[in-house]
Amino acid sequence: MAVGFGAEQARDYVYLDYAATTPLCQEAADAMAAYLVPGRVNLAANANANSLHSPGRAAFSALEQARRQISRDLGAKRAQEIVFTSGATEADDAAVLGMAQAAVDARRRAGSGDFVPRVIVSALEHDAVLKPAKRLEQQGFDVVRLQPNSRGFVTVEALEAALSPQTVLVSIQMANSELGSVQPVRELCRTAHQAGALFHTDATQALGKVPLSLQELEVDAASFSAHKICGPKGVGVLYLKARTPFAPYMLGGGQEAGLRSGTQNVMGAVAFAAAVHAAVESLEDESARLRRMRDDLYGRLAQMRGVRPTVQVEEGSVEYLPNIVHVLVKGVESETLILRLDKQGFGVSGGSACSSGSLDPSHVLTAMGVPTDAARGALRVSFGRYTTEDDLSAFCDALERCMRK
Repeated sequence: MAVGFGAEQARDYVYLDYAATTPLCQEAADAMAAYLVPGRVNLAANANANSLHSPGRAAFSALEQARRQISRDLGAKRAQEIVFTSGATEADDAAVLGMAQAAVDARRRAGSGDFVPRVIVSALEHDAVLKPAKRLEQQGFDVVRLQPNSRGFVTVEALEAALSPQTVLVSIQMANSELGSVQPVRELCRTAHQAGALFHTDATQALGKVPLSLQELEVDAASFSAHKICGPKGVGVLYLKARTPFAPYMLGGGQEAGLRSGTQNVMGAVAFAAAVHAAVESLEDESARLRRMRDDLYGRLAQMRGVRPTVQVEEGSVEYLPNIVHVLVKGVESETLILRLDKQGFGVSGGSACSSGSLDPSHVLTAMGVPTDAARGALRVSFGRYTTEDDLSAFCDALERCMRK
């Protein structure tokens, strides 16, 4: 437990920042239990999965079983298309840098000669996509950043206008971590493929919230992270469709079929598989429950003076994630509200946790054309498996108290 935040305080605290990270679920904890026993009795559980001795083979077996389980639950065609990483950031970096470079190399080998390769990303992306794209730009790639519409969506028409014969890669997220907008990935992917480009999606926020089948989406690559679905931190997955051009990002001992070197986190992979399975199994009922809570919360917040929804989410809408509510609070900066609410025992955010130390407006809101002053009052409430209706009701009462101050 973190210093200054004890078990008693944790019981009373209402955590509403699931889009940043999630509490550990029982299924993942149970899966990890065997790996947390110290000493020689735990040799098999904590062995190197690449070793030839019997403990190593046992670890390898557990790793491959986790790979097969995740493959089935994500709707991949082959277990070998699941590549374990340290998280979604690594998966995003590897996809953008590795696929772009490999696609260029393949075209040049095919006789395309010298050309300026184009990479297309959306302006809504996480920095784990935007910053690798920036690096490609510094290396001579032509990088196009698609602007969303006022509702937080990237349209097929916008992508069509940006595509060119030189486009080698398109990367557009499946769901936005701030607004919750769920992009039309299948249609965007087909549009990119028609132009001869590869397609990657950061599906981190979508997993466990919306139906997801990698084969049906037809994407070439996708990124996932365990800690967004009540799994442990430090483990993720890069889905890489068979025969997709890819230049490995992590070099070393050649683990993960040479696609991602480094000794695998077997415990993390097993726990991730358990968390994915639990999330997929309960998806229909849990999404419906969260959607009702989302709609009720939007309704109550809209009645508060000085608070307005950032986007209009219709009741029951599946165009937005069921567990994210985003509003703009007039006259109060989000940092102030976050700290006031924290003192009252409620944990929320102003946007992406990876940028929470910045005082600049969210790049997502800026891309949507939200004025700077309004964007500084952004408040994101995200919830999940362990959130109750009473939690959200109590949050609304707390927000009203903060507003009166």
